[in-house]
Order: sequence, then C-alpha cells, then structure tokens
Amino acid sequence: MALTFLSDEWFTKVAELVSEHGGAPPNANLVMNLVVTGGPFDGDRLMHMGAENGHALWGSGHREVADLTMTTDYQTAKDVFLSRDAQAGMQAFMTGKVKVQGDLAKLMLSQAAGTGPSPELTDAIVEITE
Repeated sequence: MALTFLSDEWFTKVAELVSEHGGAPPNANLVMNLVVTGGPFDGDRLMHMGAENGHALWGSGHREVADLTMTTDYQTAKDVFLSRDAQAGMQAFMTGKVKVQGDLAKLMLSQAAGTGPSPELTDAIVEITE
C-alpha cells in the first residue's frame, strides 16, 4: 500500500508507524516546522517533525513553538526523507534547496548526536511512501 508523500493518509500511517517503532532516542529534543512547496497539493504543505524529551513528533501543520522552520520544494523534501542518507539534508541545505530560519546550531548538534529517527522507522516510512 503506497501512499502519496505528505498526503493526509500518509500522515495517519506515519503516526501509526511512530507508535509501533518508537521514533527518537531518549535525549532527542528538537522541534522543526517544515513548509513544503509545490507537489500534488493545492498550496504549501505544512508539517512538523522532531522530538520532545525523547518522544518522536511527526504530523501535519506547524507546532506553535519550534526550534526552527525549514522551507523546501516537494521533490527535495521527498528525496531527503526517502534517501536513508543522513547527509542528504545537509547536502540540500548547502546547495540552497532548503532554507532554514531559527536555531541552525541546534539542528547541527542534533544531527551530529545522531538523534534522528531509528533506521526501523525510516525503513517503514519508505516502504509505505509512493
């Protein structure tokens, strides 16, 4: 069952996968809002992801309080999410495909500490994504 990346159905299934696979190391603490432009939807897609006190966050819409906001196009977001490559996001940032507003230092520290989603969760998300 392949679901369209960032569709309402995709967010529902990702929430189930986060519950099933866990999603963040105990020390993870970074909240990101994302604006994804273009794609198969009317208007921009707003979402949030990250972790608070070791609990994974993935969902539609923005969080009221976030450490940073990233903006990118649909294809770049999809490529980064589905690449299984921790450096893909950094490469997209370095080439100007991702714009970041907020606490970039906290993002860099979080990435260096390896507080991203577990490989099992990432694999499960890739498997359900069209």
